[in-house]
Amino acid sequence: MTDAFFAGIPERIPFGGLDSTDPLAFKAYQPDRLVLGKRMEDHLRIAVCLWHSFNWPGSDVFGVGTFDRPWLDPRLEPLIAARAKLDAAFEFLTKLGVPYFCFHDRDVAPEGRTWAETQRTLEAVVDEIASRMERTGVRLLWGTANLFSHPRYAAGAATNPDPEVVAVAAAQVRSMLDATKRLGGENYVLWGGREGYETLLNTNLAHEERQLARFLAMVAEHKHRIGFKGTLLIEPKPQEPTKHQYDYDVAAIRGFLERHDLAGEYRLNLEVNHATLAGHSFHHEVASAIAAGLLGSVDANRGDPQNGWDTDQFPNSVEELSLALYEIVRSGGLTTGGFNFDTKLRRQSISRDDLFHAHIGGIDTLARSLLVAAALIEEGELERLLAERYTGWTGSLGRSILAGDGGGLEHLSVRVLSGEIDPRPVSGRQEMLENVVNRAIWSVERAEAAATRPVATAGQP
Repeated sequence: MTDAFFAGIPERIPFGGLDSTDPLAFKAYQPDRLVLGKRMEDHLRIAVCLWHSFNWPGSDVFGVGTFDRPWLDPRLEPLIAARAKLDAAFEFLTKLGVPYFCFHDRDVAPEGRTWAETQRTLEAVVDEIASRMERTGVRLLWGTANLFSHPRYAAGAATNPDPEVVAVAAAQVRSMLDATKRLGGENYVLWGGREGYETLLNTNLAHEERQLARFLAMVAEHKHRIGFKGTLLIEPKPQEPTKHQYDYDVAAIRGFLERHDLAGEYRLNLEVNHATLAGHSFHHEVASAIAAGLLGSVDANRGDPQNGWDTDQFPNSVEELSLALYEIVRSGGLTTGGFNFDTKLRRQSISRDDLFHAHIGGIDTLARSLLVAAALIEEGELERLLAERYTGWTGSLGRSILAGDGGGLEHLSVRVLSGEIDPRPVSGRQEMLENVVNRAIWSVERAEAAATRPVATAGQP
């Protein structure tokens, strides 16, 4: 291991613009560019995850790791390996020029022979992280505990049939929530990777729901006890690795939180690939979370439509992300949340600079999507047409139905039977609305191309 793991990247990634031929330059992302009166960096609040980028060897179910990650050598002493991993990660973060990172406890501190040893290792590594954060200015978007990799969690953590396993999970979350507070983290995420079932033949659904509700209540109680000011987030996922998970999508979690009086304690960390695995678009999940007042943060990635699992690829579709960003920005934007790249390199992308190429492309996709969202908001056509579609609800009939003072079904039936109420179908104009979105995408492309085109001087054509 050398002092600089990314020695081939001598300095921070610059902005080059659309005409730049430098593959290691941003084409769209400019942190200080004002978009709707707010810096691009402050809109997006970009984070890099440590698990896929620095703690995954590039293995899959058919083969061992392919990546050059020397700190993952099991022969290394744990703290030496942790320091090397953190050195590489913070070198990457500063050279990429993003403001945040995210991590699990097990990404940086492996389990020891006893819980006391595990705790000592985590505390020592958190001190190492704190010193690097102070030196670089990079901040923690969110922390989380890995409650899915260890064999003890094969049947879940909070929903495990063994209360002793639940107790260990509780201890692990307490430690990581304390660490997140210590590092100034702005959120804490719970991803129930195995909180579900493989077969109903050995599953008591009602019991496991009570367990999960109590576990989430304990986490909220501890948050208030220690004075953690960040946001607690739950990350929805429908299946894989389990057959079915209790946090299937926004709607399922919303119902769960409301049933158990937890709605005021949690918001949601939405992942693009999880939305598509649930059979939804990411646009749908974002809009659903906003409608419920539950939007917290975003894991930016994409899935492969030809694969039925969570491939965690880097985002590359402006069309897909523009609609989500439109909803987010018009609703007031992210507060404590951000866009975390919960993404994996492809297993054949083994060069060290591939990690830069991947993140640059994903960040540029986000930046261009933000510009399209801003164009849609400034134009106002989608907002105007949406309001027009529901204009009847501002009249006396619509107001009386919602207020409950319209006389109920009997009174409405009388008005319909008398012919007083006789509606005519109105077009939903879906195709026209889709054209409005495309027009915004193309207008941003045209504007950005014009902005980067060289200006002719006197005597030149």
